[in-house]
Amino acid sequence: MACNFADLFEHSVDAMPDRTALIHGGRRITYAELDARANRLADYLASIFVSPGAHVGFQMHNSIETMETLIACFKLRAVPININYRYSAEELRYLYDNADVEVLIHHRKYTSAVEAALSQVSRIRHTIVVDDDLGSEQLSSGAVRYETALARGSEARRPTERSADDLFMMYTGGTTGLPKGVMWRQEDMWRVLGGGIDFYTGEPVADEYQQSRVGAQNDPATWMILPPLIHAAAMMPTFTALWSGSTVLFESRFDPGEVWRTVARERPQIMVITGDAMARPLLDAYRDAPVDASSLVAIASGAALLSQPVKNVLLEQFPSAVISDSIGSSETGFGGIGFATKDDNPGRGPRVQTGRGAVVVDESGRPVAAGKEGWLAKTGSVPLGYYKDTAKSERLFKTVDGARMVVTDDRARVEHDGSITLIGRGNMVINTGGEKVFVEEVEGVLKSHKWIFDAVVVGIPHERWGQQVAAVIAVAGDARPDFGELTTHLRHHLAGYKVPRTIWLAETITRSPSGKPDYRWAKDYVAARTPAHQAP
Repeated sequence: MACNFADLFEHSVDAMPDRTALIHGGRRITYAELDARANRLADYLASIFVSPGAHVGFQMHNSIETMETLIACFKLRAVPININYRYSAEELRYLYDNADVEVLIHHRKYTSAVEAALSQVSRIRHTIVVDDDLGSEQLSSGAVRYETALARGSEARRPTERSADDLFMMYTGGTTGLPKGVMWRQEDMWRVLGGGIDFYTGEPVADEYQQSRVGAQNDPATWMILPPLIHAAAMMPTFTALWSGSTVLFESRFDPGEVWRTVARERPQIMVITGDAMARPLLDAYRDAPVDASSLVAIASGAALLSQPVKNVLLEQFPSAVISDSIGSSETGFGGIGFATKDDNPGRGPRVQTGRGAVVVDESGRPVAAGKEGWLAKTGSVPLGYYKDTAKSERLFKTVDGARMVVTDDRARVEHDGSITLIGRGNMVINTGGEKVFVEEVEGVLKSHKWIFDAVVVGIPHERWGQQVAAVIAVAGDARPDFGELTTHLRHHLAGYKVPRTIWLAETITRSPSGKPDYRWAKDYVAARTPAHQAP
């Protein structure tokens, strides 16, 4: 079996050429049309000497052209490099250099930052600019226009001998440190996040044609993918949908009101989101202007977990839809899935049924007993390691008793029913007077309070305790904070040493495009401002 991203896509094209593959705004494109345009781009890239293994950066928001770029790279056996379009010029300079990007494709909207970064790097030898659908009129000096590039290429498939070993790379980790590239074999990534292993049964699919074969026998579903394609939480569900003959619906940017208008118009069955960062504004917009959302049968959160109050409201507003939480990362792929139920204890921590190969291990890498805590790990299909970071690769990627595994920084506990409760990231733990506090636990309880819209928790220096728990919060609507009431609520669910003693107010909490908290932003925010509340 080839089990290669491009081959899997071409199987769907051959089985279902006239089905709609992508919808973006007023544009619709069939599988055959998407294939032809990706072939044109691949042919053009080959003409400028993009060879197997070459790194092609894509600095693009969600669009048809973004998927054409990804598919074209995989067709050529080139490696697409996801570049966060929110990065500053200095951050871009680092990523372009660290990832060894040779060719850059970007939306016109990001031209200013791109050109500022390009002036500091020498390796990128060719840039392609995609006309912007967000109103930008910036001109890009020296770049080839995307449609011009396509016009120069052939729509015929180039004969290429692909392999399951072809490289997939995802840059990740900018919330607490510098971004790093996680390298996967394409077959392994397909197995863990692309449907190569059934998410619910844990069984591998029979062959590389199974997804397209089954898809051709059934009516297509429509998937609305809201996270950005620069993150695996969006890219892999998109490919999963395309490999099985479904239709994928994109928005250029996250506009909650527009999302619901699109739902009413296009009638998707599946909506993919990232945690509270998307769910809360979506719920607010829905309450303000309800639409017919009865087509939705599943609302799936990945990359960032939903808080219990948000799960409650989603279940109330959309009683016929399944609400799910998935855990995983660029280093592990799919780790497990949980389904929302009403009124769980917000202080309990998120709990999931584990995916294939997910285990909780001790310091030696061996599974812990039920009721015990350890590190969340993944066996089976795991990454090759980090790009250009041998030391970090050796620390996280291990072989224990002959089994290769990745051991994450996530603390977890094995429950007696076999499920896993997530406790928090070990690299974000706050040590206060010798007690360990996991920020995710405190954030979950903070967000369960009725007037808190969003929250992020950090540790601040303390003369006696070393560190003390602190929080930055954003309130819901016109709510007026009552910090005494909030403290009472927190103490009902948390031990006293976990309750934030210092609190800052912010209009909004800055998060990454994937919806994860930006802890660097939070630490800078508290360092530069006077707190709104300081407990004695």
